[in-house]
Amino acid sequence: MNRRNFLQSAAATGLTVSLGTLVSPRSSAQSERPPRLDEGLVQEFVGVAHGNFDRTRELLRQEPRLVNATWDWGGGDFETALGGAAHMGNREIALYLLDEGARLDLFAAAMLGRIEIIRAALTIDPGSLHVPGPHGIPLIVHAQKGGEPAAEVVAYLESLGETDRG
Repeated sequence: MNRRNFLQSAAATGLTVSLGTLVSPRSSAQSERPPRLDEGLVQEFVGVAHGNFDRTRELLRQEPRLVNATWDWGGGDFETALGGAAHMGNREIALYLLDEGARLDLFAAAMLGRIEIIRAALTIDPGSLHVPGPHGIPLIVHAQKGGEPAAEVVAYLESLGETDRG
């Protein structure tokens, strides 16, 4: 008797056949996850990354998993250390965080003057132009904070009709 015939026969007789083991919501992979990062440490890290390079580096050496940690300032205002460095125009901290494995986002790319990323992203998703960053800060403000290295991004965003609305 092959498998199909067995299953059809079992179903016809009312026999319940288990085809596999149910996985509990908390699988072994999930239970092996490291503990959550300390909330106070995450808040401090995101806060200092706005402008304190030495403390940012010190905290990241202490806890490398902070590199992509996100702090919720309330009301859905989420921010990473890279996001803080980006809207403050802190190129040194932003580049350090990227070297350490931070995930590049559109706002940091704008501040860093990565015009090719900005053009590609806005070509694929033009609506991203008006999506606010952390604290509701517009994309163009991030570019303006980038100074001369981001001048081409500012000009491009202005050519699309974007103005400083922040």
